[in-house]
Amino acid sequence: MGKISHFHLTVEGPRLIEINTNPGGLLLNAFLLDAVQSCAPAAWAPWATGAAAREAGVSAWIEDAQRQLGRMPRRMAIVDVTPREQFLYPEFELYRQAFQSRGIDTVIRAPEELIHDRNGLRDADGPVDAIYNRLTDFALREPACQPLAAAYLAGLIALTPHPRAHAVYADKRNLAVLDAPQLLESYGIDASTANLLAKAIPSTVELTAGNRDALWAARDHYFFKPASGYGSRGSYRGDKVTRRTWEAMATAAYVAQAFAPPSVRIPHADITLKADVRCFASEAGTLLFAARLYQGQTTNMRTTHGGFAAVLTSHEARVP
Repeated sequence: MGKISHFHLTVEGPRLIEINTNPGGLLLNAFLLDAVQSCAPAAWAPWATGAAAREAGVSAWIEDAQRQLGRMPRRMAIVDVTPREQFLYPEFELYRQAFQSRGIDTVIRAPEELIHDRNGLRDADGPVDAIYNRLTDFALREPACQPLAAAYLAGLIALTPHPRAHAVYADKRNLAVLDAPQLLESYGIDASTANLLAKAIPSTVELTAGNRDALWAARDHYFFKPASGYGSRGSYRGDKVTRRTWEAMATAAYVAQAFAPPSVRIPHADITLKADVRCFASEAGTLLFAARLYQGQTTNMRTTHGGFAAVLTSHEARVP
């Protein structure tokens, strides 16, 4: 199963901001690598070729589905809300083509197009035994997602990523655990790894009734994020948050993360963009690096001259 880690490159070194279980943008950035590789300076190169990243990313998904089903999936649905209106819809088509090339009949569907009955999960055209889940309802609580949830709990489909994966890897409260070296060592994690994580992850704590007043007083030094949020939605820089918003945040699970400023790129003399560096990885290791360029408080796909950008690494930094 693929994952994506988000980093800000600070003067003190890279800082791990969050981890997601849905590596959105992997195939698009693999194509972008192919486009820029020919003009890369001799001293710099992509971490991997676009072809290698695509192959590893698709293989990771299929291998996870095989583990869940005990066999190769026969018919797959890539599922998201109003999929053809999503910014990354072109990537859905890339995945569909990639899975088709591996012999898996693949369609793109909205969750309400799927039906669960005693025979399993299906759409209007036939049975579905595997789901590439692009939904942001990570726990599958929405009514439209109930057929998916029921089929998954009954063991009738492979679902990647599934709710447990999000809870284990992507819930932002986990960063408070990864940021605690003594706790990690008590779990059997070696000291060097625990200390490296503590150095790379900005101090992160869960927002509770007991620390709310102290964190409000020190809010200028923090970034506040919903524990199960995505795409920076519902996230606030402490120096921008209003008292009304602060009170509303008490109704949801939030973490406070020490503010680590993003790095800056200047594509033109009069344009400055922030950069969020992303590491796509699977059990096979690091697949590729990419960046998201944006303006404003949170990452987006609407900034002029923004969007995805290729990341080149020095030859010395690359793993043989």
